[in-house]
Amino acid sequence: MTEQTLRRIVVNSFDDIAVEHVPEPQAGPGEVLVRSTIVGICGSDMHAAHGRHPFMSLPFWPGHEVVGVVVGVGSDVNPDLEGKRVVVEPNLACGTCDQCKEGRYNICSTLEVFGCQTPGGMTDKFVIAADRVVPLPDDLEDKWAALIEPMSTPVHAVRRAGNLQGKKVVVLGAGPIGLFTAIAALHAGASRVVVADILKSKMDRAIRLGAHGSFNSSSPTAAEDALEALQGKAHVVFDCVSRESTVHLAIEVLDKGGSLMTIGVPNGPTVVNLDLVQDRELTIKGNLMFVREDVLAAIELLREKPFRYEDVVTATFDIEQAADAFRASDDPEQVKVLITVGS
Repeated sequence: MTEQTLRRIVVNSFDDIAVEHVPEPQAGPGEVLVRSTIVGICGSDMHAAHGRHPFMSLPFWPGHEVVGVVVGVGSDVNPDLEGKRVVVEPNLACGTCDQCKEGRYNICSTLEVFGCQTPGGMTDKFVIAADRVVPLPDDLEDKWAALIEPMSTPVHAVRRAGNLQGKKVVVLGAGPIGLFTAIAALHAGASRVVVADILKSKMDRAIRLGAHGSFNSSSPTAAEDALEALQGKAHVVFDCVSRESTVHLAIEVLDKGGSLMTIGVPNGPTVVNLDLVQDRELTIKGNLMFVREDVLAAIELLREKPFRYEDVVTATFDIEQAADAFRASDDPEQVKVLITVGS
């Protein structure tokens, strides 16, 4: 009998992204076999492809933003899962460390991420632990479900920021995570949300998605522009860029007692104005991925379809065009690029 093979994308470098053919996997105990339907390209995928991600090495097999259908179940798995449309929760945690025991498995002491440190879902079929898939509601199409994973990180950060009802918020960075953070903050009741970027097209897009104002974060008057657009100081700043310049800008525009929520992956150590943090009693919180409650909240948010899909998903490619999809995603004018795998 001829062994059945499937397509899988491997990223050797940004200039070497290929379709490889590998044997079809089988679901073992506690696992499910999933047929991929649609996969998103994340900013972390782009950083890794360029060799700039601090926790991902080349080569890697992407696909942590993946939607699919369960087509097989291993032993000890509820057979009712077979045939279900699912999204993957890609945190691969140990379940036994102190963080996992506290329910904060997103910061597991030995955390790996499906599609980052292990082969992901940018393939025809893949195997994953059954507790890592979340069934989808019937009224959320696959193309919207592909936004659940990238929406879950902003939802997590917004939740950790505390009650945003009536609060003034600045979002630094208008890439996918920044735009989703603005949407999540508005959904959480923020009274005014202002978004910063260096590209006017991205600032304009943020306004179309509901932001109350925008400003150029690279301008010498960025802090003053932020305060004018915000009509006062910020209660919370979400830094989706996490560079030294954005950290300094965040601290400058925060009101006393405010919070800086770091979401973007820094490219190295950052100098912080600790004197101002101490004097103004500011809070700085790191934010990594999410947990199940954030995924479920992201699903409910997206079921409302609170924005025009075309304002976020700006290009779609077939899996055979993965190299073209990565090149498109490298264009700062693009927002979210998706890859279709099967129907």
